[in-house]
Amino acid sequence: MTTTPLLETRDLTVRFGAVVAVNKVSVRIDAGEVVGLIGTNGAGKTTFLNMVTGYLRPTSGSIALQGRSTVGRTPRQLVAHGMARSFQVPQLFPDMTVREHILFALALAQGSAAGLLRPLHAPASDAEATAVLQRFGLLDIAERTVSLVPQGQRKLIDIAMALALKPRLLLLDEPTSGVSSAEKMPLMEVVFDAIRAGGVTVLFVEHDMDVVRRYVTRILAFRDGVMIADGTPEQVMQDAVVATAVLRGKPNQAAPVRSQAGAA
Repeated sequence: MTTTPLLETRDLTVRFGAVVAVNKVSVRIDAGEVVGLIGTNGAGKTTFLNMVTGYLRPTSGSIALQGRSTVGRTPRQLVAHGMARSFQVPQLFPDMTVREHILFALALAQGSAAGLLRPLHAPASDAEATAVLQRFGLLDIAERTVSLVPQGQRKLIDIAMALALKPRLLLLDEPTSGVSSAEKMPLMEVVFDAIRAGGVTVLFVEHDMDVVRRYVTRILAFRDGVMIADGTPEQVMQDAVVATAVLRGKPNQAAPVRSQAGAA
């Protein structure tokens, strides 16, 4: 019996004038996977995430979440259907406190405009926000405005907000970007403890290969808007095309996608 993938794209393509930023990318992600998306700058990784999460409409191709088309749906609508994301540059409100950010996400998670019309501070929501803040190690700075919070903690706030939306699928865009080397693994441990506790499926873009190797069950490699490999970390890291075009950041001739099944 074939199960319906949590996320599936088929021949997903987007053009900006004469430039093809993502070209016929077909991906299947099943529930429970942790998938890393790698590639050099300009490979189309964030553009792909922007299409999947409703921030950019594809030129052609399809996107389905649990078998239902999402093309044309807004990011807000996709949150209601179980998809959430964080951003390479955290999308935060500088004059709001850390706690208010989590409360705002919890209100959005209610799935209706009514949730945003209620007062953010209420006993039940405050208790839930406290639990989220504690899980992410943010309770000590809960009443601080985010403009006074260091970059690493801003990343955690952004990801905590995404998880507070209670998604089935979480997309992370370079979660360790701008974070010091010493902070990267501790930050990712906190994030993945929360992900595992929630049973959330993950697709994340990342340049740090140590982070990718440690956390993913599968890797997709992009180069020039094309997916050039799809497989286990061992398969993809040992692929000669990936090693040349992605890991060493050098141009290479077009090559067929390497998949887990070894299909071209």
